[in-house]
Amino acid sequence: MPSPLVTTDWLQDNLSNEQLVLIDASMTNVVGKEPITYDHPLFIPGSRRIDLEGTLCDTGSSQLHAFPTEAQFTAEARRLGIGPDSLVVLYDNQGIYSAPRAWWIFRSMGLTDVFVLDGGLPQWLAEGRETVDTPIADAATGHSVTGNLDANRVRDAAYVLQHLESEEVAVIDARSRPRFLAQAPEPRPGVRGGHIPNALNLPFTEVLDGYRFKPANQLTARFTNLGLPPDSQLVFSCGSGITACIILLAAELAGFKALSLYDGSWADWGSNETLPIA
Repeated sequence: MPSPLVTTDWLQDNLSNEQLVLIDASMTNVVGKEPITYDHPLFIPGSRRIDLEGTLCDTGSSQLHAFPTEAQFTAEARRLGIGPDSLVVLYDNQGIYSAPRAWWIFRSMGLTDVFVLDGGLPQWLAEGRETVDTPIADAATGHSVTGNLDANRVRDAAYVLQHLESEEVAVIDARSRPRFLAQAPEPRPGVRGGHIPNALNLPFTEVLDGYRFKPANQLTARFTNLGLPPDSQLVFSCGSGITACIILLAAELAGFKALSLYDGSWADWGSNETLPIA
């Protein structure tokens, strides 16, 4: 499939596909938008669950939502029963929120057949499709994939600092405009207001239309309006590395290729008094 997205129609038609590994990547904490709440847990039939803030987060790091280690990813892939021929589809219960983060983790660890359900659970529910109350049990097999992190897909503060004046590398911040301009407080204690010098601002809400991504041509126009040529090297940031992946996925839909995530994002940069801010 050429797109990193799949539709609810496609998923409905493929729920019985033996290669499908369907994963709910919802997060408990939702920041930067009004969360969609549920009276009780709901899942698309056949879903497994992952914990982006626990087992798929390097909790040994001082950074908030630090990228998982290869060993952590390999253990989760084994638990989920993901093999070399698996077709992984990720979704979350906010529409488009944390599933792109999971998608980028899987992609960065070497998986290629991994996709995001456009619209997630809210779109599925809006169309009156079947849900269940519990995810399925672990499905560990002896044919699991092994995580192999592509370091070019995940950047640290040193890399960003080195390229602050670069004409080839652009940092794009997914936070709201008031937070980007230090006109609204950061939700996490000890984090300064403002943004990385020379960073561009593209709030993640501006690439979405309701629960779903905007059409690719509109996304391309939005990135073009930022003055970014198609061969730009883009580094994505946000508050803690979650919503940055929304605009990262939007950039891929818009045709950009050289994409990476700043691990730690503004929570890392803004809490480090030695790093410059604007």
